[in-house]
Amino acid sequence: MTQRIFDGHNDVLLRLWRRDRTGERFFGENSEGHVDLVRARRGGMVGGIFATFVLDEARPKGAPREGSVEAPPVGLSQERALAVTLSQLAIAMRIERASAGAVRLCRSTRDVEAAAEAGAFAMMLHMEGAEAIGADLDELEVLYAAGVRSLGLVWSRPTIFGTGVPFRFPSTPDLGDGLTERGLALVKSCNALGVMVDVSHLNAKGFWDVARVSDAPIVATHSNAHVLSPGSRNLTDAQMDAIRDSEGVAGLNFATFFLREDGRRDANTPIDVMRRHLDHMLEKLGPRGVALGSDFDGALVPSAIGDAAGLPRLIAAMQASGYSADLVDAIAYRNWLDVLARTEAIGRRGTGAAARH
Repeated sequence: MTQRIFDGHNDVLLRLWRRDRTGERFFGENSEGHVDLVRARRGGMVGGIFATFVLDEARPKGAPREGSVEAPPVGLSQERALAVTLSQLAIAMRIERASAGAVRLCRSTRDVEAAAEAGAFAMMLHMEGAEAIGADLDELEVLYAAGVRSLGLVWSRPTIFGTGVPFRFPSTPDLGDGLTERGLALVKSCNALGVMVDVSHLNAKGFWDVARVSDAPIVATHSNAHVLSPGSRNLTDAQMDAIRDSEGVAGLNFATFFLREDGRRDANTPIDVMRRHLDHMLEKLGPRGVALGSDFDGALVPSAIGDAAGLPRLIAAMQASGYSADLVDAIAYRNWLDVLARTEAIGRRGTGAAARH
């Protein structure tokens, strides 16, 4: 039986927004990107967390890559961010409507499990960066109603909510200031709604601010071990300790420059490098704290994986390393559903977050 896989992070909606806003290309196998419904099914991927993401304003040709330390931040208006976010969410809705039940937009773990039971592909919605949300947080309520259940407070750029860590290698994540008062309020509002807060692109000070004020599990949907690949985007052992103590989860990022000890973008990166990150993350986070957050369609991944259809090769590597069937299932599928359920429970209880807000 093929191992079920629920992926914690991908940029499929961004790719479709740039190439096919009808969403039709999601249904047929094609050579673009990493994920479509055909390749996902072939690889055992039964669903995932699909991100919206707003690119920086246009940069001059030859300018440094957005998010890099050499590239100065480019202003991103809330008006543009909201328009692009809604456009990408609309693509997900069109996919569900056109799928005749083959794809379901899921608003809870119960929805994901029901989709899996019915053989449908489960799509949960995430925002990678909160620029679409204004200072009064009104948009969060509307985006929640539209199905957003996971939120990255920042991408790798500064916003009114906090400072995203720039892409730097080698570097610690301790770059810049932490969350603003608005950022702290956004965390508390996410807690009250049961929206998962993603710290993947936060700098160190912002991470520790989330750890201090959040009532929910700390989650890094697509980050790796800093001790093995010392880039600014990866998690230090101290951060992983905090994630474990909160009953949170970190998802293994497939991007080669977050995997390799030299930080290179190189598709010739062995699966064994991925396995070494998993080993270390398991040591620090425990068997309930490690999952997969591929960054498919948003990064260069090892050619040994290639795309969603290649996921069984990572599963085989885990099995060959002696991971038990229960552990493989936890990493590939169950841990995301469990941490989402724990986050939803915080929202249902309306605990301290709502009272403090």
